[in-house]
Amino acid sequence: MRFNKHILLLGLAITGFIFSNAQTETSASFKVAAACGMCKMRIEKALKITGITKAKYDLKTQTLSVSFDAAALKLEDIHNKMAEVGHDTELKKADDKVYKALPDCCHYRDIKTDELHEDDGLSEDENAVNGMIVSEDKKGNFSPLAGASVHWLGSNIGATTNSHGIFSISFDKYRKLVVSYTGFRTDTLHVTNNNDLQIVMAEAGSLKEIVVTSRQKSTIVNTRTAIRVSTITSRELLKAACCNLSESFETNPSVDVSYNDAVTGSKQIQLLGLSGNYTQLTVENLPGPRGIATPQGLNSIAGPWVESIQLTKGTGSVVNGFESIAGQINVELKKPENTEKLFANGYINSMGKTDLNLTLSQKIGEKWSTGLLLHDAFLYNKTDFNNDGFRDQPTGNLISAINRWKFDNQKGVMLQFGAKVLLDDKTGGELNYSEDYKGTTQSYGLGIKTNRYEGFAKIGYVFPGKKYKSIGLQLSAFDHDQQSYFGLTNYNANQKNFYSNLIYQDIIGTTDHKYRAGLSFSADKYDETFKQINFRRNEIVPGAFIEYTYTMNEKFNVVAGLRADHNNLFGFFVTPRINVRYEPVPGTTVRMSAGRGQRTANIFAENMSAFVSGRNVEIMLSQNGGAYGLNPEIAWNKGISIDQKLKLFTREAMLSVDFFRNDFSQQVVADLEDPRKLVFSNLNGKSFSNSFQTELSFTPANKFDVRVAYRWFDVQTTYNDKLLQKPFNAKHRAFANLAYELSSWKFDYTFNYIGTKRIPSTSANPVTHQMPANSPDYITINAQVSKAFGKSRDFELYFGGENLTNYFQEMAIVSPEMPFSQHFDASMIWGPVNGRTFYGGFRYKIK
Repeated sequence: MRFNKHILLLGLAITGFIFSNAQTETSASFKVAAACGMCKMRIEKALKITGITKAKYDLKTQTLSVSFDAAALKLEDIHNKMAEVGHDTELKKADDKVYKALPDCCHYRDIKTDELHEDDGLSEDENAVNGMIVSEDKKGNFSPLAGASVHWLGSNIGATTNSHGIFSISFDKYRKLVVSYTGFRTDTLHVTNNNDLQIVMAEAGSLKEIVVTSRQKSTIVNTRTAIRVSTITSRELLKAACCNLSESFETNPSVDVSYNDAVTGSKQIQLLGLSGNYTQLTVENLPGPRGIATPQGLNSIAGPWVESIQLTKGTGSVVNGFESIAGQINVELKKPENTEKLFANGYINSMGKTDLNLTLSQKIGEKWSTGLLLHDAFLYNKTDFNNDGFRDQPTGNLISAINRWKFDNQKGVMLQFGAKVLLDDKTGGELNYSEDYKGTTQSYGLGIKTNRYEGFAKIGYVFPGKKYKSIGLQLSAFDHDQQSYFGLTNYNANQKNFYSNLIYQDIIGTTDHKYRAGLSFSADKYDETFKQINFRRNEIVPGAFIEYTYTMNEKFNVVAGLRADHNNLFGFFVTPRINVRYEPVPGTTVRMSAGRGQRTANIFAENMSAFVSGRNVEIMLSQNGGAYGLNPEIAWNKGISIDQKLKLFTREAMLSVDFFRNDFSQQVVADLEDPRKLVFSNLNGKSFSNSFQTELSFTPANKFDVRVAYRWFDVQTTYNDKLLQKPFNAKHRAFANLAYELSSWKFDYTFNYIGTKRIPSTSANPVTHQMPANSPDYITINAQVSKAFGKSRDFELYFGGENLTNYFQEMAIVSPEMPFSQHFDASMIWGPVNGRTFYGGFRYKIK
């Protein structure tokens, strides 16, 4: 009877098509967010309903293809069905309770969509069978089975599932696949082809419960995009205390973090051997600490606020501007729509430094959400570890806060806006210094008081039914004011900034040809006073850009961008950039990039550490200079990288190798080669940097992650007609990070070897105030242990130590006994200024 019914329906459908050209059978494709093979099974299972004749989900492209009876079912019903089982679509967002009830490995919102499927364990070998093994409970929910065994009957060829229940096994002459797992019935499947398998194990009854957890990688490298982006997730940030952004890179081998001097407590980052000034720092793709905020900016972003950090070496996208020379670091803060309702963090170290952080989020109806991020860092204990009479760290208090709002009507319109406040007041110098001595030579002291107020907004619209087509406007403005003094030297600065970026995104014909185009505008007003001399400038830069992305297939894609800008001080300039990706064989990703970067040097703010010295500042003016009488900095960056997926210890591993070269055609040189002077001048000669890095990440045992790396730098600049190695830059560095989890315990260990560094000449000083030509090499070790409590592990205690080798620079300050003399210099820092430090803290969250 059923057979006759189907024949009748088929006949009616054919007749209707021929005679009336009417057709109720409809096909459609749309995006559905997912994270793993188990998501794929859930999505396809949910669509085994009346009215749907075919449902196929492609995990890599995040695309669901369906064929359905339009007379019995609407496309909107299919979107609703996806949301009901916990998966967001282009038109419907899943309820948060349903989403959070999904297994950990299915939480696709926790990381960016294009980074979800790296290292998923699936082989792209045409002669391999890929599969996923899960168990199903009475409610129809799936759980991955990690460690399940598969082998071809009658052979010794086998494989084991990874933490997501995924396996890959070579497919040749064998056809019978044996599947086994402790507590479940062993089963044998007849395999006729090498299509993907989805295997649901039947319980044998010997085990009452199987608890399987999946582990998200702490650092993710996207191997499918032309621009190489390495994402540092919140999981990686928890490996160290990470009180602020400067400490968020302690477990990353690509970024160096070091103190600028021995007195101010400020830190700087280095990427590709170049100082942080050449790395574009953005916060959610809006301008981050820049300009006069550069030296203290890393301290202003609290580590517990950070959701993830995207690191791009070399040339990035022209959409984000033209200032990137060494690379770009983009910080994503916690979003109110998907973060914990409450997250609290407390930290204190053996020096007495204390940090308190609080993150709150609240949903208001279905469309609105709001978040409040608070950070308070203070130190009032005066410590002098090396007994030179100066405080190791300045004392004072830093308070920062962010209030943000988001509106999403779930029909394509999104709005975000918020405000930020930073209040920082610190005092440093000699132990006995107080503000009563300010402006005198009785005791050396410094003070830095910073007030920063910032507002931001993002407005976006995604065209219904066309996820690839959107338009967005980014806006931000800030007022940054710094009042500071260093002994008898005053430096006061104010910067007002307005930024806007309009971006339109669409395709040309198909999604193989995408483009982004837009207009940008940036305006900065600087007012600086150094030693009673005033420096003012207004810098206005309107610009336009276009970026084209071509995807030939899964093996080859390219991103080519071009932007044109006009700087009222330096005139018109063009920024071309190109990034190419090629996958010659499965698992091997080769990328090449090239492009131009340009920036304006803020010489005082970027070299503020030199103010803690007896040096005289000189500026060698140029005839055509527009900022401080100096030219802009211009560099060309070229790079190549190779990412190779491997199998080590039967688990996934990644070997990465990259090489980048920067050539400056124009540069502002800060010359410290005369111990009596700091000379700023335009480059007269060569200046370049070569950076080579190799990194291996692997998992030798379950829940034991290892990352080792080696890096080599050759950074040279012309100083007074001499091509010299850049000072305070180690040619060689080795790195290792080990992370192990045992139930509710986590153990993290980081090893750093730093090679010798060239020290600027001090031969003009008396012998007692001279430093060697090169620093010694040294080793630092950091470690942390954390323990989670409670059934849901919402409370965590952590304890750790930094610089456990207790290595420190003994002569951190030249002539500390005579701080007002011409020989005094606290800026010649090549190593740690503090010895061994211990810390402890807690984390508490309410989901």
